[in-house]
Amino acid sequence: MKKFVKIISLIMALAFVCLALASCGGKKKIKIAIVQILDHTSLNQIRETIIADLNKLDYDIEIIAKNANGDPSTLASIYANLTDVDVVIPITTPDAQSAKAAYAGTGTPLVFAAVTNPEEAGLVGDGCENITGVSDYIPPEEVLNLIKTFQPSVSKIGLVYTSSEQNSIATMNEIKALFGDKGIAYEEATIVTTSDLQSAVNTLISRGVEALYTNTDNTIASAMPLYTSVAYASGIPVYCGADSMVSDGGFASSGVDYVQIGHQVAKIVEQILGGKKPSEIPYQKLDSFATFVNLKAAKEIGIKISEETLSKASILVDEDGTSRFGN
Repeated sequence: MKKFVKIISLIMALAFVCLALASCGGKKKIKIAIVQILDHTSLNQIRETIIADLNKLDYDIEIIAKNANGDPSTLASIYANLTDVDVVIPITTPDAQSAKAAYAGTGTPLVFAAVTNPEEAGLVGDGCENITGVSDYIPPEEVLNLIKTFQPSVSKIGLVYTSSEQNSIATMNEIKALFGDKGIAYEEATIVTTSDLQSAVNTLISRGVEALYTNTDNTIASAMPLYTSVAYASGIPVYCGADSMVSDGGFASSGVDYVQIGHQVAKIVEQILGGKKPSEIPYQKLDSFATFVNLKAAKEIGIKISEETLSKASILVDEDGTSRFGN
């Protein structure tokens, strides 16, 4: 009789376990945090792509999305309140640096997105065994080739970037070094906030620049309509480092597809959830860059684009302003 009671108890216990598994679909519960410095098209693209890809995985995933609303000083408090998470995805350099400090010694995996120079940002090497991710680095040669494609005889280029964004500083230093080697004249202007942008652009135009370039600078990317309205009023094209910046008004980009970055980040997270350590996954770069153009901007500033060049580019905005972005 006792043996029979034990068997019945075992069956009931197994039934309870099966019922519990069925109630959650048998999937492992995972909590993932995504943190971005501010709200703009490129970063939102990354976030939404990551979320869509992670929700396809065979896990019960809870995603917590946080935004510092352009204030880097709030990042530390955001991370301080994200203690019970399995993976953290910081988008951009300041997010990743703040996450590194917040999770030092915890072993929490950090998978960064859109960090232009991980080495310069201190996200590679000793003390970074829990960190990996995807860089949005664009070689300076790509920038010069882009501008020369549309303005082969350009004599002076204006560089606009944010003085507090380390990724922008590092990128622009490389571009300036290349321009120096190639004998390309340039002028530069930095901003602190978007309220400085109009003045910075006007200053460069007064110095005789024939083109403007801004890399994947988060602050400026959030204010593309202002940036381009000032430049185009003087017929100066704005080249930029991301397709989303072209969609938001820029003239052309040989740059980053942020949807692709989102896909790559999600793949890395999937490997970590499968048991791999971040130290076993070297950070990734994009190995190809597409040319994106805005035909409305081209018409506004009077640049004629040959059929041959158009055949090699992706049109993001038609002449009438119709957007093809995301399609």
